[in-house]
Amino acid sequence: MGQKLKIAGWLAIGALAGALTTVQLQAVARGSLSPLPLEELQQLATVFGIIKTDYVDPVDDRELINDAISGMVTSLDPHSQFFDRQSFREFRDGTAGRFVGVGIEITMEDGLVRVVTPIEDSPAFRAGLKSNDLITTIDETPVRGMTISDAVRRMRGEPNTQVNLTILRRDENRTFTVTITRQEIRTQSVRGRLIEPGYGWLRISQFQERTVEDFARRIEAIYQEDPNLRGLVLDLRNDPGGLLDAAVAISAAFLPDNVVVVTTNGQLPESRATFLAAPRYYMRRAGTDPIRQLTENTNGVLRRIPVVVLVNEGSASASEIVAGALQDHQRAIVMGSQTFGKGSVQTVRPLGPDTGLKLTTARYYTPSGRSIQGRGIVPDVWLDETAEGNLFAALRTREADLNNRFGGNGARELTPEERAAERQREQAREQARQRLEEEQRRNPGQRLLPEFGSANDFQLRQALNQLQGKPVVASQTAVERTETKVGN
Repeated sequence: MGQKLKIAGWLAIGALAGALTTVQLQAVARGSLSPLPLEELQQLATVFGIIKTDYVDPVDDRELINDAISGMVTSLDPHSQFFDRQSFREFRDGTAGRFVGVGIEITMEDGLVRVVTPIEDSPAFRAGLKSNDLITTIDETPVRGMTISDAVRRMRGEPNTQVNLTILRRDENRTFTVTITRQEIRTQSVRGRLIEPGYGWLRISQFQERTVEDFARRIEAIYQEDPNLRGLVLDLRNDPGGLLDAAVAISAAFLPDNVVVVTTNGQLPESRATFLAAPRYYMRRAGTDPIRQLTENTNGVLRRIPVVVLVNEGSASASEIVAGALQDHQRAIVMGSQTFGKGSVQTVRPLGPDTGLKLTTARYYTPSGRSIQGRGIVPDVWLDETAEGNLFAALRTREADLNNRFGGNGARELTPEERAAERQREQAREQARQRLEEEQRRNPGQRLLPEFGSANDFQLRQALNQLQGKPVVASQTAVERTETKVGN
């Protein structure tokens, strides 16, 4: 069972690690609050006092209070979170697209840290680390038994400090130690290239502060290579979301001026808003509008050529905003599988110089008024992961699978037919677990699904066929997963 849980968690990490945020950073002074529940607050103080005096070991006041706040916030929904000093810094680094560390993307494998890829020109890249290297110790501390978060924290630190990593390189049958000097790493959230004459591929892995500028530069480079673009694949697979204004900006690059991109609704007046495809809704600061400049430099190519948006179960939040806006305005064909279904907006409010609160403050709706909370974006054309079918998609977690999630509009009880479909999904999930376990035993350390954008990327090939008017191999088995009624 432990192996099964490990595999399920590994496959879910793309969705859960980042379907965390469609965030707006604000500091809000609340002028009026409801009367405080004094009896309950007295109970809280009493419990705090009893723990301080009676618990078997001494408890730190700050840690106890932080844990109490964290428990209160996380009970609301899966995406609200209290940030202590460490987690707040990591969150801000993530949205900024930079951090101080060695510069590798990692995952866990058999209790060790596996290098997915070193970031180009990072300290780890220059030190010679390679994909599929296994990290066995960090500063002489064994990795086995650590969580992936523990390993990340140990490898990050202050600029110009050193960390020692022990590397197991199985294809060379050797173990060695490298000393790497930490530096600020700037992650690249946008990749893209001309995949065939006249057809481009652009992938956004997360919506960060620099995403819009990077997007504009990459599209301009593709356009300069081939000004006769006839189609583009916008790849949002496994994009967990990020900044709302970045999603509005990317949508605006494809849409007519001033059309609706997304609307939000919540308790606060500022949570009830409509975001249009216009600079005032996505420009974070005064200066040149990168989307308007892109449109001018490429002769408005993105507003004319056919577009396919690729999505899957790991496409969440901000990436769902983009897919939903382009789908509703009939500006793109959405292909792939049903998305994660995170139809909520989080606002981050600093609580002090080094702590903060990420709170769900609104639901968002596509231009046609759809709430995708728990449902997601349903593709126009369903695609399997590979030519052999959906090998492991059943293991990916969606919003509808999360504990304590809140419902979208129209949430309801399942019909008998839908309950039968749920049982079938459970059976498919168990079969996929068994299949993945077998594949891992037979091909240790091997990539089990093709890399996005590679020559073996089946879904990208079908998207290109769609743009070129060629036959598309659509899924014959995929069905929409409906939203179910939840308690709160």
